[in-house]
Amino acid sequence: MEEKFAEIDEQSRWSQSYLEIRSESEDFPYKVAKFPENRVRNRYRDVSPFDHSRVKLQKADNDYINASLVVMEEAERNYILTQGPLPNSCGHFWQMVWEQKSRAVVMLNRVIEKGSVKCEKYWPSKEDEVMPFEDTQFSLKLLSEDVKSYYTVRQLQLQRVFTGETREILHFHYTTWPDFGVPESPASFLNFLLKVRESGSLNSECGPAIVHCSAGIGRSGTFALVDTCLLLMEKRQDPSSVDIRQVLLEMRKYRMGLIQTPDQLRFSYMAVIEGAKHIRGDSSAQKRWKELSNEDQDPATDHPPPKRTLPQCNENRDPDLPVEETTEAENNTAPEETFSKVQENTENRANNLRKRHREDRIASTAQKVHRMKQKLSETEVKRKRLKTV
Repeated sequence: MEEKFAEIDEQSRWSQSYLEIRSESEDFPYKVAKFPENRVRNRYRDVSPFDHSRVKLQKADNDYINASLVVMEEAERNYILTQGPLPNSCGHFWQMVWEQKSRAVVMLNRVIEKGSVKCEKYWPSKEDEVMPFEDTQFSLKLLSEDVKSYYTVRQLQLQRVFTGETREILHFHYTTWPDFGVPESPASFLNFLLKVRESGSLNSECGPAIVHCSAGIGRSGTFALVDTCLLLMEKRQDPSSVDIRQVLLEMRKYRMGLIQTPDQLRFSYMAVIEGAKHIRGDSSAQKRWKELSNEDQDPATDHPPPKRTLPQCNENRDPDLPVEETTEAENNTAPEETFSKVQENTENRANNLRKRHREDRIASTAQKVHRMKQKLSETEVKRKRLKTV
């Protein structure tokens, strides 16, 4: 696998490899997604679940939700890959979580990205706050929240209102994975995957984990692909026997368009290769991933980190200075500059927190407006019925 990766990398053939996978992927019907009554339940017009693998809502007038059951038999792993909930589908989303007996939701996007709403905020912000979903008769309460530098783990209580029955659901939220992009490093991604695995919520005795991003194909496909490949390596006890390309083609039989960019394909290879080190006996790998991920630092800002350039490659250095002197000059920062950088970082963290709070308020307001519209619509329907009578 390492040789294959190096070969594609050296020849810059990731775009070609990605296009080959797209052309070899099988296509299946998705007629139900295009029914007029279901179009409003799709976030994107060009991302639909295949008819044969779509998840069906039970005990509902309309059983449609944009979600696909991905079954990887040899790995003994099932996933439900779905889009980020819409204002009119949050209740359906939690109904699906309940009916499929899922123990975890893995969210790989932020509610707002680059100024666009990518997903409805479908969980409460404050502990003990209850969020009702009247259309499907469920309610949700936030029990706890553990915020790390690049992900957050929430413990939620999902209640079926008309029976009073409750279940605890884990919400794993990766907060720094850019749309159409890749995580900062395989180490941070693998550390996150390890947290999800350690919870037991991906195990076969549980219902399938719900994995979503905005469309439910790019970031979600990357997560499922890496996890499946590493599982197959463990089961076969032969990492070299796993063909990432073939695993992806198999997964694409269940949901269209999994892995959206050549970069995501390349990152999947990198993460599987790094993950295989632990399978091959590197006992320090998992500890190294945690250390490299810096999960205990303050939440990351929205500003990209500055690129580090090795002294030997620094085109801006004084050509009359030897490399050692250049390195020392670059590393020795004046006290005023150090204080300025600390102050700037503090301001960035504060700005980022304010931005997140603002996004939460915007999402919360949008939900309230949607609920008001629903109630007004229901009232109007009742009035028309009374007039008819």
